[in-house]
Amino acid sequence: MEMTLQPLAATCFVTGKAFAEGDAVASYLVRNAALEIVRYDLLASETAAFAPAGFVACSWVHPYKPRVAGENSERTLKLNAETLFLALADPSTEPTEENTRLVQFLAFMLERKRLLRPKGRSADGEKDIYEHAKTKVLYQVQKGELTPKFFVSVQGQLSVLVGPKPQISKSPAPAEVV
Repeated sequence: MEMTLQPLAATCFVTGKAFAEGDAVASYLVRNAALEIVRYDLLASETAAFAPAGFVACSWVHPYKPRVAGENSERTLKLNAETLFLALADPSTEPTEENTRLVQFLAFMLERKRLLRPKGRSADGEKDIYEHAKTKVLYQVQKGELTPKFFVSVQGQLSVLVGPKPQISKSPAPAEVV
């Protein structure tokens, strides 16, 4: 799962006000009518005034950090399962029901790819702990049941991010030429 994404904006989409370091910024990934994924960044205090045109795949709130000069912007613009997991599972990101479900699925997928290593459970037993293979950072992921209902619910979010499942044509097989 990989796609190119717009970088974090420097100004609020709703008000046009420039972000200051540490501002709570809400980021939304939205599939618009043209089936493109669009990123919207706005002050978290302005979320009530935000009405995106399209389906919201996921959103997260994080503190604003200005880009560093010399930073590899091409690398940060690639959104794949790993970078989406890192953004949504970051402790500074406020969890939502939809994001929790997506983080659980991504953790499962990244564990199978050996990008995350299971490290046990939290003290209260409510979260699974994973270590990111590259950075050695530990992430806590809410435990969840991987049931058919779970996969159906996360399928909608994933179809927005990676596109709808292609329809298979049920046309009859071509006649043999003799």
